Amino acid sequence: MTTPSVLRNVPLFSQLRDSDLERLARDMRTRAYAKKSVIISAHQPGDTFYILLSGQVKVMLIGEDGREVMLTLIKSGDFFGEMSLVDDGPSPATVIAMEDSQLLLLHRDDFRRCLSELPGVAFGLLRALCTRLRDADSKIGGLILLDVPGRVARLFLRLADESDGAHVPKPPTHQVIAQMVGSSRETVSRTIRQFATQQLIETSRQRIIIRDRRALERIAGLYPPLSELYDRQHERRRSA
Repeated sequence: MTTPSVLRNVPLFSQLRDSDLERLARDMRTRAYAKKSVIISAHQPGDTFYILLSGQVKVMLIGEDGREVMLTLIKSGDFFGEMSLVDDGPSPATVIAMEDSQLLLLHRDDFRRCLSELPGVAFGLLRALCTRLRDADSKIGGLILLDVPGRVARLFLRLADESDGAHVPKPPTHQVIAQMVGSSRETVSRTIRQFATQQLIETSRQRIIIRDRRALERIAGLYPPLSELYDRQHERRRSA
């Protein structure tokens, strides 16, 4: 059985009362998945809500010809599997453990009871789904409107913003980046070398450092660049 202290560290549940956490913990189970394990298979019915406690998980679309497109990386504290529980449809994507991972599991009936009895969880879920929808719109737009450098730049900026805005800790491999931006590993590697040569980024196995954010924003098709918007907001606050 899961402990309330574990749930307290999950963003979706962080604002719940101790009594609600204790009740929810009784319904949840912890399960380990080995690296390369398939957690959810596309087009199969789903009956479980998952929360990643540790490790790393990827959400994939796999074509009939074996080609793979990565929709997103799941980080610690994130959840998945909710779509099938809300609309009773099959899972739209395959979810695979990229490394040994520990997950929390909540089955269908307990998940629906949680949403009806705990409005804070339902609202948090709704906010998270809206964020995912915005990210999906941005990704679709990028695939249609941007070349590979633009897609890679936009990905790096998004990953950096999930940290401190200037660093991408533990960056994905070039192969994973290629799957995320819909390109080949060779093209992605060449693009990253160009960015480094132009001193837009600095790369290592441990992290990517954003050296010229405005230039990356322009390559990513962000007009006006977000950094310019932040500067304008700062100037307005100073003059107010």
